[in-house]
Amino acid sequence: MQPIVQFGNVTKRFPNGVTALNEVNLEFFPGQVAVVLGPSGAGKSTLLRIINGLESPTTGTVSVGDLAVTPANHRAVRKRVGMVFQQFNLVPRLSVMANVLCGRLAYRNIWTSLFFTFPASDFELAEKALTAVGLADRAWDRVDKLSGGQQQRVAIARTVVQQGAVILADEPVASLDPATSIEIMDILVKIAKETGCSLILNLHQVDLALKYGERIIGIKRGVVQFDSKPSDLGEDQIAALYAA
Repeated sequence: MQPIVQFGNVTKRFPNGVTALNEVNLEFFPGQVAVVLGPSGAGKSTLLRIINGLESPTTGTVSVGDLAVTPANHRAVRKRVGMVFQQFNLVPRLSVMANVLCGRLAYRNIWTSLFFTFPASDFELAEKALTAVGLADRAWDRVDKLSGGQQQRVAIARTVVQQGAVILADEPVASLDPATSIEIMDILVKIAKETGCSLILNLHQVDLALKYGERIIGIKRGVVQFDSKPSDLGEDQIAALYAA
């Protein structure tokens, strides 16, 4: 199977001298649920942000399919890569439907973007996505009237309508209670399996990583410490990852 995302010897060094990633080589595959673990500041978020072009590597290469992730290709890359953020990144005053339709903007011309007009096919996609996350009955409610868990479902639906090959989720349950966290993880994994997307998540919760991940990648100080199946990881490896 061909990888959908490839990192080739990627290093990311910020202007303040911090090296967030150090010579990272990774491949991610369609339909795979990969969880990235590591302490705060390990480089997990930078890893995801480089995949969708929000950050650029200092050295090395990243590709999504046959497309290099470069500033010139950002629009094309973001058709292939959707991202679910910890803080939802929704527009509070807009309706649920309007927020979900934002996931189609990369496919539309500048006039559609300016006047926020979408064809019927986009509304159909949005309705299906909202049904998939259990919010079809809240489509025309304002987003700021929803709970945190419901808002994260809207963010997932927005990502689904992008119809990309990769879903990135950066600490998607960090601000949610345990029961809601399980609901959100169930939805993300189900969507990935039904669509064949590569699902790449950053998590702090080791228990959730071991429950949902088919592959666990441990990062510390920008370096990949392990890349294994959950069943291959021992308590000593996890403890070493988080040790000071």
